[in-house]
Amino acid sequence: MGVLLKGTPKKNLVLVTGRAYPKLANDVAKQLGIDVLKTTSYDFADGEIYCRYTESVRGTDAFVLQSHTQPINKWIMEQLIMIDAMKRASARSITAIVPFLGYSRQDKKHLGREPISSRLIFDLFTTAGADRIMSVDLHAAQSQGFFNGPVDALQAMPLLVSYVRDSMDISNVTVVSPDAGRIRVAEQWASRLNNCPLAYIHKTRDITCANHAVSKRVIGDVRGKDCIITDDMIDTGGTIIGAVECLKEQGAKSVTIVATHALFNGDAVENLKNCGARKVIVTDTVPVPQEKRFDNLVVLSIAPLIAAAMKAVFTDGSVADLFANYPEHHGKEFLLA
Repeated sequence: MGVLLKGTPKKNLVLVTGRAYPKLANDVAKQLGIDVLKTTSYDFADGEIYCRYTESVRGTDAFVLQSHTQPINKWIMEQLIMIDAMKRASARSITAIVPFLGYSRQDKKHLGREPISSRLIFDLFTTAGADRIMSVDLHAAQSQGFFNGPVDALQAMPLLVSYVRDSMDISNVTVVSPDAGRIRVAEQWASRLNNCPLAYIHKTRDITCANHAVSKRVIGDVRGKDCIITDDMIDTGGTIIGAVECLKEQGAKSVTIVATHALFNGDAVENLKNCGARKVIVTDTVPVPQEKRFDNLVVLSIAPLIAAAMKAVFTDGSVADLFANYPEHHGKEFLLA
């Protein structure tokens, strides 16, 4: 395989990756039938980052992939430097692929004298030279407006819903939103699961303290139901664990947790293992190393979706059609990460 996916005589696709999560880039490249372009990257003694591409990228449609996992600030900076290098190497277009976008939760001010860090991240991508941004399940869809250019907000929901439909009986299912802010997404889940019942958890959050939420009560009937909790991410797991406890107290028959981004920080892994959930289903938008895996955890590969979106962008196709037809684009098999 070569590093270029050839299009018209004057159009070629190239994929490069930072050091945060090269496995995902290789999985995406495999779906496209190409190799990842090799990059020379290293840190200087003082922590500065160096980057250089080993082959010419002049005139290519370049895709720079980096998931903002820990240490998050380092990997954001590395991706910005890679985009700058790509711009100065005369790439025809540059798409920043960020499966998980760092600082996406800081999309508004809760108190005076706070930053809107999500806007800052988009501004940095613009300054570095990105023409387009591609991400999966942004924390707030309206943050696409922070970037003055195309933003492909990919959705993991069709993949996750398809897996749920194939792996459990959905005749007794109730979809549960972990808070009021996710009700719209839960409604979309319910419509894809034969218009099953919907419930949500009323919770409070201390905005002066990070990762601290208290689940209060369940709004909706969950007694005797197989509940599916949907969320965009699991960080420390406080919100999800509180929701599971609430549902169990209200007589739920079983609880399945579904989320896109498996950050799994702090005591999240131990808490998820012991929370009583039937299964925890996530995607690999960020690395899920072996030490963070447990028996009832399922990690689905997001690589086919990203590869399909890249190909749609490269060939001037429709990215939106992917979500209407998924998983027909990739067959009935589910690729586990």
